[in-house]
Amino acid sequence: MAKPTGFLEYTRALSPDRPPLERIKDWKEFHTAFSAEKQQVQAARCMDCGTPFCHSGLLIGGAASGCPINNLIPEWNELVYRGLWEEAAKRLLKTNNFPEFTGRVCPAPCEGSCTLGLIDPAVSIKADECEIIDYAFEQGWIKPQPPETRTGKKVAVIGSGPSGLACAAQLNYAGHSVTVFERADRPGGLLMYGIPNMKLDKQRVLRRVKLMEDEGVTFKTGVEVGKDLDAQSLLADFDAVVLCTGATKPRDLSAEGREGAEGIHFAVDFLHANTKSLLDSELKDGSYISAKDKHVIVIGGGDTGTDCVATSIRHGCKSIVQFEIMPKPSADRTAGNPWPEWPKIFRTDYGQEEAAAVFGGDPRTYGVMTTKVETDDAGHIRALDTVQVEWKKDAKSGRFSPVPVSGSEKTWQADLVLIAMGFLGPEQALLDDLGIERTARSNVNASEADYATNIPGIFAAGDARRGQSLVVWGIHEGRAAAAACDHYLTNQ
Repeated sequence: MAKPTGFLEYTRALSPDRPPLERIKDWKEFHTAFSAEKQQVQAARCMDCGTPFCHSGLLIGGAASGCPINNLIPEWNELVYRGLWEEAAKRLLKTNNFPEFTGRVCPAPCEGSCTLGLIDPAVSIKADECEIIDYAFEQGWIKPQPPETRTGKKVAVIGSGPSGLACAAQLNYAGHSVTVFERADRPGGLLMYGIPNMKLDKQRVLRRVKLMEDEGVTFKTGVEVGKDLDAQSLLADFDAVVLCTGATKPRDLSAEGREGAEGIHFAVDFLHANTKSLLDSELKDGSYISAKDKHVIVIGGGDTGTDCVATSIRHGCKSIVQFEIMPKPSADRTAGNPWPEWPKIFRTDYGQEEAAAVFGGDPRTYGVMTTKVETDDAGHIRALDTVQVEWKKDAKSGRFSPVPVSGSEKTWQADLVLIAMGFLGPEQALLDDLGIERTARSNVNASEADYATNIPGIFAAGDARRGQSLVVWGIHEGRAAAAACDHYLTNQ
């Protein structure tokens, strides 16, 4: 534990984000950091709770409770409190390959199950983690650690998102020769092109990739396996293959007039093009979907929807509205959502803060379902028709479903619509080429017991196996699949 009475003496505090009206003028990270001394005070709040649920990594109520990669949170909080920062970094890196990513983009299920959170605001675990790794990089403690010996085995990892990077790093540490194939022009997958720069600076991703290259991992970008490279050839050239392709098939909008309407884009395409143009030319090449001077509607209330809101505001949109089909969450935990479950409560993220600062109010509207897409004579989007819905339980199935509320119809002006309704699973062409079995939800059929597919020597991890999930789950899956693959290659 850290300071025995720390949780009684200190209140939770987070370093302030940059003011909304300031940060929307650029694409730099909006987070700021405390000094090491202030973060030590926050680490002191980690109490002697006996059974620390924060690193349990359980699935309760359909969501993560505690850290999925089992970060040893009380241990490194104590080391931070005592000023032993290098030891804290070593302890953190034992379980987390990329704390500089999770410390910025993870929703922190660890904090949702923090024992102190039963009576007071939870320990600032996410901020502590971020400060540990940032401080370690600043001090020069993070250096390449290539394996001392090589096994002579070669492994191909397809996809360089969180699971692919974690898998490649672990297999490389085990001494195998790892080649990562990425179809985009830069490695990082979701970390590079799915998350905007203001939430995760891409130089941090490239810094980690460079570190892995110095440790012996080979990255081949601009190579789409199954298209640019024959998928079957991998089985001949490598001793094992790990599929970390993600769940990149977006869920589409089902509404009258959707098909063929111009001005409607998937969020993943909107965010990818923006970040690529930003990195290539600081948006000077114009090779992105611009929201400037447009009435923008974002359909979807999750993190990706928030990122679309924030990106649109930086473009200079004329207005921004965000649809959420679910009802507005309560401000506090309900009786059906007890600790240590992930708290399903109302939150305001950075994109909504920025929208409120620019337009005077939260852009979200709840319990809304789109019923029709209206276009002009040229086929371009001009409005969306919606209806309010109530969620009611079906008497036979017991499932809740949205029921339209009579008289609640409304028309919303729109020049640009961004669909951020989640993903349905991995793209199927590569899986067809390899003869990989799928689940009923079209994910790769590989169990958590061994992460093995029906084809010997081919494993799967991350969203391609489990479906759309968090970055931290991707890291968990990549590490676990690497262990299974290593066992397959070495039988130990």
